[in-house]
Amino acid sequence: MENLNIIDLFLQAGLLVQGVMLLLLAFSVMSWAIIFQRTKILGKAKKQIDQFENSFWASEELNMLFDKAKYHKEDISGTEHIFYSGFKEFSRLYQINPNMPEAALDGASRSMRLAMNRELDNLELHIPFLGTVGSISPYIGLFGTVWGIMHAFISLGAVKQATLQMVAPGIAEALIATAIGLFAAIPAVLAYNRLSLRVSRIEQSYLNFIDEFSAILQRQAVAVRK
Repeated sequence: MENLNIIDLFLQAGLLVQGVMLLLLAFSVMSWAIIFQRTKILGKAKKQIDQFENSFWASEELNMLFDKAKYHKEDISGTEHIFYSGFKEFSRLYQINPNMPEAALDGASRSMRLAMNRELDNLELHIPFLGTVGSISPYIGLFGTVWGIMHAFISLGAVKQATLQMVAPGIAEALIATAIGLFAAIPAVLAYNRLSLRVSRIEQSYLNFIDEFSAILQRQAVAVRK
């Protein structure tokens, strides 16, 4: 019965208020699609970090790990992509000038950070939209409410004697817009904060790996020079 009432209120609302409601419902549907998609992708990214780091620390030869990544380089992502980019650049620069390992280390560090930024761009895709929905949806809903209430009172101007029964339906129609705005905004804000936190944790994992891998490359370069 409540659903029928909401549908009736929507059908009785003005065109502009109906447009506001439909826009907010579209925002809500898009937000939930992004929430499910990003949650799945971020979970996969975290799993990939754990799997590759286990392989990395269990491997005795970086060259073997690099060859494995090179074999399917079109499909690598996350930490493996960062490792592949860094080791490839380090090997290239070190072969050009073995007497300047610092240049090779700097190049590898830059390459890994560029790879990390590309990975983060992919992980953060569409997440800012959730923040936008959370910020503007209440105001869009409020706009629909104000417009609907204003329209309801204007309609009363043509009536000699106004009653609560006459004004209540118009106000109820208008208030639905605010309710839908909050319905779209609240999950979007919660998901935005949660997903942003997960991206930040993944970023920290990438940075930790870059620092650890850079230290390993530095030790190897020093050992070769000796």
